Amino acid sequence: MRALWSGSISFGLVNIPVKLYSGSESNSLDLDMLRKGDLCPIKYQRVCKYDNQEVPFTEIVKGYEYTDGEYVVLTDQDFENANVEKTHLIDILGFVMESEIDTRYFEKPYYLEPDRGGDKPYALLREALKKSGKVGVATYVLRNRGSLGVVKPIDDLLVLNQVRYATEVREFKDLKLPGTDKLRDPEIDLALTLIDHLTVKFDPEQYHDTYIEDLKKTIEQKAQGILPVPKEEKPQPTKVVDLMALLKESLNQKKKEAA
Repeated sequence: MRALWSGSISFGLVNIPVKLYSGSESNSLDLDMLRKGDLCPIKYQRVCKYDNQEVPFTEIVKGYEYTDGEYVVLTDQDFENANVEKTHLIDILGFVMESEIDTRYFEKPYYLEPDRGGDKPYALLREALKKSGKVGVATYVLRNRGSLGVVKPIDDLLVLNQVRYATEVREFKDLKLPGTDKLRDPEIDLALTLIDHLTVKFDPEQYHDTYIEDLKKTIEQKAQGILPVPKEEKPQPTKVVDLMALLKESLNQKKKEAA
C-alpha cells in the first residue's frame, strides 16, 4: 500500500510519527459512458467556459472567487502554510466511549502505521486505549480539508475513522414516523423471539455484493444475445393484519432451518 499522508499523532505532550493508509476500497462495477446511437465512448475534457479551449491538467490551478470575477490562486504550499502544525498532525482532543458516537457520523477508515522512532509510543497509545475501552477524538487535515476522526485500536493496529461533523448529518424531525400506540405486546414479544433466533456473531467475510454478481450475469446474457428476464418480483409491503402470522411463519421457518 502507498501512504496517503505522514505526520504525527498528538497524545498529550507525546507526538507519535505515523503514516496513514486508506483502509477501504471500492468494488463497484466499472461502466463506461457511451453515445446511444453507435456506442462511441464518451471522453470528458477540461474546457475553459469562456473560449471553449481544452486546458491541459498542468495548467490548471485552484482559486477562490473572493468577489465577482476576481480570484485568489491557492498553491499546495498555501494550503500547508494556512496552519503548518495542523497539516502534519492528528491531534487527539479527548477520549470518549465509542458507544456514545452515533453510527451516522462514521464515514471512512484509515490505517495508521508507526513511522521511524514511533514504535514504542504507538504501542503505548494502542494498549492504553484497549485497557480504557475508549477511543480518541481527533482533528486532522487531509486533502486540503479539515476533518474529524476517532482513533481506535484493532488488534495490533491503530485505525483512524473519519467521522462527519454535526453540520453534515441531516435532521429527521420532518419525517413522518409512526408511534407505538398501534403495537401490541404479543407482537413485540414475538418480534424479540425472532430476533433472538436470527442473532449471529458478525463475520464480515460472510457478506459480499451479490447484486454485482447478478449484474455480471445480466451482462454475460446480453453479450450472448439473450434478453434477461427478471425472476423475482418487487417486494410487497406487509399488510398490518398479517403481521402476527408472518412473524410466526418467520420463526417457524428459522426453527426448521436450525433443525
